Amino acid sequence: MGVRKKHVPVRTCIGCRTAQPKRDMLRIVRTPEGEVMPDPTGKKSGRGAYICYSQECLQAALSGKRLERALGCTIAAQAVLEMEKLVSDQTI
Repeated sequence: MGVRKKHVPVRTCIGCRTAQPKRDMLRIVRTPEGEVMPDPTGKKSGRGAYICYSQECLQAALSGKRLERALGCTIAAQAVLEMEKLVSDQTI
């Protein structure tokens, strides 16, 4: 009997459209209350979208309104600041 490989969930970045393992990406979630926030744990309930940990992908997702379209709502400036901080901390 062969050794079974563990399934690795894959998600697509809404900034650059590349598929990567879910754990290597930042999840942005719209909670059931309608609040948008970064979800580094990937466990909060709500509608989620994924981006790579890079400034280019974050800017592409925000400037093209891709993130707003994926989550179905507008994004507050405070949420954008939190996302930028998490992305810049991860890329260092």
